Amino acid sequence: MTERDEKSVIDVSVLIVGYRSRACIGRCLTALSRQTVRPREVFLVENGSPDGEKIDASDVPDWVHFIDNDENIGFAAANNQMARLATSRWLALLNPDAFAHDDWLEELLAATLRYPDVALFGSTQYADGRPGYLDGVGDVFHAAGLAYRAGYGRPVSMLPDEGEVFGPCAAAALIRRDVFEALEGFDERFFCYSEDVDLAFRARLSGHRAIQVRAAAVDHAGYGSSGRRSDFATYYGVRNRFWVFLRNTPGWLLWVLLPVHLAIMSMLWISSARFGQFRLFSKAVGDALRELPDLMESRKKVQAARVVSPAKIASAMAWNPIRLVTRSPDIRPAKPAER
Repeated sequence: MTERDEKSVIDVSVLIVGYRSRACIGRCLTALSRQTVRPREVFLVENGSPDGEKIDASDVPDWVHFIDNDENIGFAAANNQMARLATSRWLALLNPDAFAHDDWLEELLAATLRYPDVALFGSTQYADGRPGYLDGVGDVFHAAGLAYRAGYGRPVSMLPDEGEVFGPCAAAALIRRDVFEALEGFDERFFCYSEDVDLAFRARLSGHRAIQVRAAAVDHAGYGSSGRRSDFATYYGVRNRFWVFLRNTPGWLLWVLLPVHLAIMSMLWISSARFGQFRLFSKAVGDALRELPDLMESRKKVQAARVVSPAKIASAMAWNPIRLVTRSPDIRPAKPAER
């Protein structure tokens, strides 16, 4: 029996979507093998990577359930694919370029005991290869209709205390499986990018909260399969950002914030010319608008399931424009349950 086999098994299924991830998956899985507690199961999807960057079954240890997709079905669909197979109470989402600290899962599980009424938990993401800097401390949704990964590229001195956040970044997050299933998982139309913001927004509309767990940490390389300003990242980022805002922002709050959102989008559209992506931005906006009829039908369904007021959603958003510019964390105090 190995040291890994002797560890306490926890009620968690780890889900990893690999795309062009062969270079980093070994380090990711090694970090998982060193956890102070052992997840019940680990799933890994090879999501249709090109030759030379494809994860092979021989790269994967026998304690990982390996799924080899012939084509790239997207981050959202691949996670849903694994979630349908998972048997644990909790789903831990982990990017292949996120390298968990030894007590990552243990700290997340401890947080579920401190906050038994909470279904979503986020992790501290340190910037891999850049000591002293953060990669992210949860997702913030700004009233301008833009979400951002808080603390990205900022010094570790900005690391906030544990508390409530709008939503966890799916690079290293924990969500209760029954809640994930009730929300019907990630919306597969998003394909990639902002699907975690959309999921967190829908969870909030359903009355759930998210806690950012300072002590649960990973080192995250980020943009390992696409590049931060790649055409892929820009296209899906622009298209999906509009979808998240339009279908989730409830009631009167949508009409109050829509002019602000359109103004900000217009400024970003003009700014995209600096990076030679004006036409690409235009295509993303055009494709988003072409899907408007289906999106509005989806909005009806999302809003029909809403149990909280627009005012409550507004209070969970960030309103200070300086936060948006500086990517400042927005962690609200959260009181643990009394024992």
